[in-house]
Amino acid sequence: MTTVAISTRVELLTGRSWTPVCDWEQLTPGRGVAVLLPDGQQAAVFRDHQDEVYAVANRDPFTGAYVLSRGLVGSTPDGRVYVASPLLKQRFDLATGECLDDESVRIPVHAVRLNRG
Repeated sequence: MTTVAISTRVELLTGRSWTPVCDWEQLTPGRGVAVLLPDGQQAAVFRDHQDEVYAVANRDPFTGAYVLSRGLVGSTPDGRVYVASPLLKQRFDLATGECLDDESVRIPVHAVRLNRG
């Protein structure tokens, strides 16, 4: 008898449907990956060290560069998980999109689910 491994897919809500963007196994805790969405937008998908998955816009609003997926993942003393932009180092809460260094700035957040297939 052959055992088939069922891959877990990470999916983002795009419009009214869920779009598969990568395999769970491709996400390294503490790092992000950039994904291209069907509408041409980019998202940054992250897996934290507690295996929670987040997705935000990949565009850094301070520079306009599509680099947030290359940022460093960390957490505040009160447990808010964030990504720090690799360019100017502003931190964005991965759950809310709020900039922790300038509360007037926010990035879009995408709904995420795991599909165990």
